[in-house]
Amino acid sequence: MLAKELISDVIPPLKTSDSGQKALYWMDIFRISHLPIVNNQDFLGLISDKDIYDNNMAEEPIGNHSLSLFSPHVFYDQHIYEVIELVSRLNLTVVPVLDRNNHYMGSITMIDLLHYFADLSALKQPGGLIVLELNNNDYSLSQIAQIIESNDAKILSLYVNTHTNSMKMEVTIKVNRKELTSIIQTFDRYNYIIKASFMDEDDLDNWYESRYESFMKYLSI
Repeated sequence: MLAKELISDVIPPLKTSDSGQKALYWMDIFRISHLPIVNNQDFLGLISDKDIYDNNMAEEPIGNHSLSLFSPHVFYDQHIYEVIELVSRLNLTVVPVLDRNNHYMGSITMIDLLHYFADLSALKQPGGLIVLELNNNDYSLSQIAQIIESNDAKILSLYVNTHTNSMKMEVTIKVNRKELTSIIQTFDRYNYIIKASFMDEDDLDNWYESRYESFMKYLSI
């Protein structure tokens, strides 16, 4: 997926004639901490609620102040993973999207990214979850897929979580079956470590909630 496909038409850009109070009001309404400033089609930078408070500029037009605006952005044809990386690295709540002429096209919010993450992880589709723990050198996607498909199941989503200063990784797999016993037994025969498995709907909901909280922390909300 490309950045242009997640552009929100809800978040309005600011003009330099808008007041800091207006910016804070919009930030509160949309539950964000940043807003883009745009002059016609030209992207000038992002302003944060901290900028407004630090400069005591709530009642004045934001253009009256010489702000050292930073201007993180992505281009419309960049992959959505690059958007997520930028959000995480700079603790952004909004990412401006530009065309190749540096014209502002719109913004992507963390809520947009969360919905994308939910679709990417097949959270809405019925099935079960298996979490494997293994050494980095032992990871084989083809073998994992073969084990699951040999039990008449399909992988709906799979992602890998590596640990800093460790040779271990976690592989989280969503499959299209809630009954996982035969799949788990096959992984056992291949000497895989099953760190966790979730077949019950309540257990899945709890797991999704914990992953949601982790993802929101990852995005630095």
